Amino acid sequence: MQTAVMRLHTTTTGDGEHHVGLVHGLGADGATWQPLVDRMTATGRYTVTTVDLRGHGRSERADRYRLDDFADDLVGALPTGLHSVVGHSLGGAVLVRAVGRLRPEQAVYLDPGFHLALPTTGLAARLFWAVPPLTLGIAGLLQARKSAAARAGYTPAVRQALADARKRFDGGMAIGVFREVAHTPLPIAPPEVPSVVVLSDDAPAVVPDAVAARLERADWGIRRIPGIHHDMQLEDAGRTLEAVADVL
Repeated sequence: MQTAVMRLHTTTTGDGEHHVGLVHGLGADGATWQPLVDRMTATGRYTVTTVDLRGHGRSERADRYRLDDFADDLVGALPTGLHSVVGHSLGGAVLVRAVGRLRPEQAVYLDPGFHLALPTTGLAARLFWAVPPLTLGIAGLLQARKSAAARAGYTPAVRQALADARKRFDGGMAIGVFREVAHTPLPIAPPEVPSVVVLSDDAPAVVPDAVAARLERADWGIRRIPGIHHDMQLEDAGRTLEAVADVL
């Protein structure tokens, strides 16, 4: 079994004073951040480093895909003490496991995989996880239908970036990653560094409202962008940047 830290593919753009790391979600890669990167670097304020997690993009595939492995890789790929690091979806679940070692001034989580709305106990869980290719496939189809209108509005460049990312993605990791994220929800405690969680209309699938309220009481910043879907940075990079520009 492969346990060594993997050297990740990274891309750094811009020369601004604020150095920001961006960590993508499951099935994406660093290139899918481009709409947000373009808006950030256009301000002249940011230097932006994107990473491709193991089994994604131009990083190598691995023998195993555990959240701790992803996190260890990330610590080896990004400098410590960045101004901020942003994690989306799976990237948020990875970042929260690495942030204490990376020690950015701020951490930002976009619809992070903190508490998946999937069954983990009792009969419902046994039935659900007995045939995860079917049950997760149905859940994915329902989510895809919900966000179809938003995806139709993506630019051709964004659609191509997503298609390229899917081709490079090691899809064999998906069930295991969903299972681990679902069964290891984030413990509610004060954040290790100042942190902001940004939630879309789809957020209850990854951060239920009750969990968001508990995080807020534990000194996590909670922000919401109404009328936007899970892939907020693709659907509306401008609104996403506006929501967090003060902490990037």
